[in-house]
Amino acid sequence: MYPFIRFAKELWIWRNAPPLEICDTHVSHHRCWPWDLDPWRELNNGRTLTLYDLGRIPMASRTGLIGVLRAKGWGITVAGNSTRYRRRVKVFQRFELRSRCIGWDDRFLYTEQGMWLGEECANHILIRSAITSPKGIVPPSEVLSAMGQETESPPLPDWVQNWISADATRPWPPMG
Repeated sequence: MYPFIRFAKELWIWRNAPPLEICDTHVSHHRCWPWDLDPWRELNNGRTLTLYDLGRIPMASRTGLIGVLRAKGWGITVAGNSTRYRRRVKVFQRFELRSRCIGWDDRFLYTEQGMWLGEECANHILIRSAITSPKGIVPPSEVLSAMGQETESPPLPDWVQNWISADATRPWPPMG
């Protein structure tokens, strides 16, 4: 089940936080609860993706993105991701989520997030998000303009560019 109570708590905690620029980092703290575990008593890989929402949505609110989405009647959807898992997150362990937009192209916003156990990164995700309207995908430059932000993206890191290129070679629809 989606962690609605945790989600509401995060929105409440960050409701009066200072605004962030579009590429600033939002940092939040969380705990791995028993209902987040897999049969091996560690944070479930699918639940990890859900918990990343607890950092990404407050970050979007603090940058002004959520306000613009509401005002324009737009939505946001995850259009792709790549995740690396390197350290186990165990029951009751506290972890820090670091979330930041790292840039955009003509169709998507790219966000990186990390789940940290002290000085060690337990896992890291790259998320490609699309802003949607009834007419389809809204170009990020239009979104950033509506937010009062710079519309030109900072250069995307090579590893992100390489992922975009590699993902473009993936067949769609997939083999039946």
